[in-house]
Amino acid sequence: MKALHYLGPQEMVYSEIPDTTVGVQEEVVVAINASGICGSDLHVYRGHHPERSVPAILGHEAAGHILSGPQTGQPVVINPLIACGSCKLCDSRRSNLCQQRVAIGWHRPGTFAEQVMVPKDNLIPMPQDMNPAHAALTEPAATAIHATRLAERALFGSIESTAVLVIGAGSIGLLSALALQAQGVEQITITEANAMRCASAARTGDWKIIDGAKAAPPPGAYDLIIDAVGSHTSRHIALSAVGAGGVVIHIGLADNDGAIDVQRMTRHEITLMGAYTYTAQDLEDALHQLHRGLLGDLSWIETRQLLDGPNAFRDLDAGRIAAGKIILIP
Repeated sequence: MKALHYLGPQEMVYSEIPDTTVGVQEEVVVAINASGICGSDLHVYRGHHPERSVPAILGHEAAGHILSGPQTGQPVVINPLIACGSCKLCDSRRSNLCQQRVAIGWHRPGTFAEQVMVPKDNLIPMPQDMNPAHAALTEPAATAIHATRLAERALFGSIESTAVLVIGAGSIGLLSALALQAQGVEQITITEANAMRCASAARTGDWKIIDGAKAAPPPGAYDLIIDAVGSHTSRHIALSAVGAGGVVIHIGLADNDGAIDVQRMTRHEITLMGAYTYTAQDLEDALHQLHRGLLGDLSWIETRQLLDGPNAFRDLDAGRIAAGKIILIP
């Protein structure tokens, strides 16, 4: 079969590898129909994780259909987080925090390939009439929904009346804004430093856009900040823009640099909360919302063939992509 191989920083090749075969009874082979490029894949491509062994097959946002076993042909979405299922966190339905978890596309071969082996329990049945490219957004949509649910718990007022700033117009930022819009939030602002993505975000929803390359969000103006970038720059923007008693949800993992203004956080009772991936329920809800069109028409994605994957990574790395998400089609 064909796959994208990561060979090291800025090195990605499309090549032939042996077909996937089932080696464990509880696992099945899934044919990949669509797989999205995540920001974490781009971080690896840029060399931000030198500990990553090579060669490797990245990718974890995927939809496909089962190729082996009694459910052959069933369209599915993949949950790439494989938890232990027996620890305290798994028992409390917080398997995203399981300390024994392994991840498809990190610890195991990923979905930038024609086939991948997946535990049966990590497959979610997908509606037969659903576009696989849309279904491949289930993983990032679940991440966004998980973040907005954590935010709703932390806010003092109703989320509908909340003034929200979303930092970053990639897929997580856009899906967070769309999820909030679906919940009735009307005061949404997105800030993005890439002019092409600013234009794309402006066409995607009814919200205000701030070109981050030209202006900063007004200080203290927002009740809720969704930081979908997670850099030292975005954290500075977030903690400046959030108002007294406000909430900052930190999703992005661009870097671990920079100091945090703890004095302002304390004196203004600002809540800074991390949001990591999603629960199994978030995934099911995300698939349902995408299928029903509750997160928009998804016209802001771009599809490319898997064999064009090396060029897609180069274009993303250079900031030449307006789309919030590139979906690779084998």
